[in-house]
Amino acid sequence: MPPKRLFLDANVLVTVLCNEYPRFSACARVLSLADDKCFEVYTSPLCLAIGAYFAEKKNGKKLARKKIALLAEKLNVTTMGPKAVERTFADARITDIEDGFQYFSAVDAGCTCIVTYDLQDFHFARIEVLEPMEFLLSHVAAK
Repeated sequence: MPPKRLFLDANVLVTVLCNEYPRFSACARVLSLADDKCFEVYTSPLCLAIGAYFAEKKNGKKLARKKIALLAEKLNVTTMGPKAVERTFADARITDIEDGFQYFSAVDAGCTCIVTYDLQDFHFARIEVLEPMEFLLSHVAAK
């Protein structure tokens, strides 16, 4: 069976990078699936940039850069090309451009699930969208 491909939204990365409790544990557990052969964990360059911004505010530039470099090494990074931009603007249901870019980069990478705390941001999605704990309960516990 091929590995399940999941996409981590920026808020999951920020939670881990900035040690935000009480959500940290579930987010860290989802992030750790990058080491599990049953999963391929993706994020986008834009999510990494958003994570870097918040990590820098909390931890300083040097530590933030180290943390983002480690994430970029551990995770698969999607591409965000002109087709994602075109499809975002072509879909009238998408009101937040950044979410459209994230969504189409995830779809183009073959992801079947987006893990986020902002479920409503992906109301237009044709793939599964779950909060971290929901994902763990439905896809990891069942594994």
